[in-house]
Amino acid sequence: MRFLADESCDFAVVRALRAAGHDVVAVAELSRQAEDEAVIHLAIKEERILLTDLRQRGLALPRPYWSS
Repeated sequence: MRFLADESCDFAVVRALRAAGHDVVAVAELSRQAEDEAVIHLAIKEERILLTDLRQRGLALPRPYWSS
């Protein structure tokens, strides 16, 4: 599977998924303090599942992001 881990995602999760053979891109390895909207757009563009810890930032995704 293809994942995009935002900066709030524990890097241990990234390592574990990579060790299991998954394709994981970590935002922390690309760009520090990326805007949430840019991260969401990247996940959509690259068709990746977004990994995040919403409890840390209180991010709310607008309805269009949930539409198919």
